[in-house]
Amino acid sequence: MPVRTSDVLADLLNNLAVQEGTQPSAMNGVHLVRHSKPQAREPYVYEPSIIFVGQGRKIGYLGEDVYTYDARNYLVLSVPLPLECEVIAAPKKPLLAVTLQVNPTALAELLVEMDEGMPVSAEMPRAMYSAPLTQELRASVIRLLECLQSPLDGRVLGPSVVREIIYRVLCGERGGALRGLAARHSQFGQISRVLRRIHAEYPQAFDVETMAHEANMSLTTFHHKFKSVTSVSPLQYLKSIRLHKARLLMAHDGMNANTAATKVGYESPSQFSREFKRFFGRSPLEEAERVKETLRLAVPRPSVTIRARWPSLRDDPGDGSLARRR
Repeated sequence: MPVRTSDVLADLLNNLAVQEGTQPSAMNGVHLVRHSKPQAREPYVYEPSIIFVGQGRKIGYLGEDVYTYDARNYLVLSVPLPLECEVIAAPKKPLLAVTLQVNPTALAELLVEMDEGMPVSAEMPRAMYSAPLTQELRASVIRLLECLQSPLDGRVLGPSVVREIIYRVLCGERGGALRGLAARHSQFGQISRVLRRIHAEYPQAFDVETMAHEANMSLTTFHHKFKSVTSVSPLQYLKSIRLHKARLLMAHDGMNANTAATKVGYESPSQFSREFKRFFGRSPLEEAERVKETLRLAVPRPSVTIRARWPSLRDDPGDGSLARRR
């Protein structure tokens, strides 16, 4: 049987990702991505996820570290993470990708079943890493995309293929971040729990002392471990989450800057406007209008028919669950 190449990934994704930006698939927790134009380096918030690219390239910037993910390398994010991202794509060769959300509970259940009892490393893993796409992992991703050609196959067969993909990522030499995420009493697991709380309760008042207490760490240790995972301080992380959420409220829900600022936890509209412009490089109004225009341009494209053994999936437009289209 001939060995399949990454071109198969691109063909399948081209048939499934039928509109610009991020879109849902036939399976919960799996999203498809298409970008037909290059995008300059911009701030985003990524949910815990595993991202496989069939065509094109993305570059992620986290602090001083740079991560490239393309047809040869996949990306893993084990916690909600603000970072900057750049897209390398062209109209005739769009970026095509599939994203799998990471569920800590399902992850823990899978680890329990792994007979090896894979230990969590004593070292604090980074929350984000890229790794080479092995032949076995590529074959699993191809099977998932083939399942997604049919909504019924996606619902019935897809979960077992996703489980296989996560298993192979866990077994990889850099799977420590996902293993640490599932280990509730590890330092990484404690930091990830704080991150999830910030992500869910960002409008509330937070102080670093309370965060450190929740992570069962001293203030100094918490600061050090938090920054080793996210590359930013706890308060910088909180600020970036609030600013991203405010942008979504303005662009998607039509809120004005003052209302959005209050919704995400700012008491001073002027402070919000200053920090927003410093972070995004545009005023709240300018950025909201830019995002609205981008969403207006993200219209569905006609489905493309490829090889007969891969039936077409009907276009199912809708908003993805990611905090920002990728």
